[in-house]
Amino acid sequence: MVGRSCGHELADGRRCRATPMRDGPFCFWHTPEREEDAAEARRLGGLRRRRERTVSGAYDFAGLGSIESIRRILEIAVLDALGLENSIARARLLIAGGQGRGEANCQRPASRQMQGDGRPARCRNCGDPRSAPGAAGEVP
Repeated sequence: MVGRSCGHELADGRRCRATPMRDGPFCFWHTPEREEDAAEARRLGGLRRRRERTVSGAYDFAGLGSIESIRRILEIAVLDALGLENSIARARLLIAGGQGRGEANCQRPASRQMQGDGRPARCRNCGDPRSAPGAAGEVP
């Protein structure tokens, strides 16, 4: 089944491929009655992107694509939490941040167990499939 598409014709002659609104032939972006709403959405989207660039630069944050980036966001969250008033929620956040940091630092599993079929279990933190305790090269 082929879905409906917006009836707006783009500058290059192709049709907009967005799904039209239920009550009309055009999508949100091309419905004449929604022109002001679409302009506001575009403006807010641009503000959001500028704000993201500003904040990521201020916090030296490049996304969650690496262990270092994950560590950095955990550090930011914990540092911000340290500045909060003492509360149970703050304590929980600091504990969770510490646990997350430990998991992000995991190089070798803290405890290894055998699975029921005799194969070594993976690390619960990093998924490391190396040998079970006592195997050659195992770090105590």
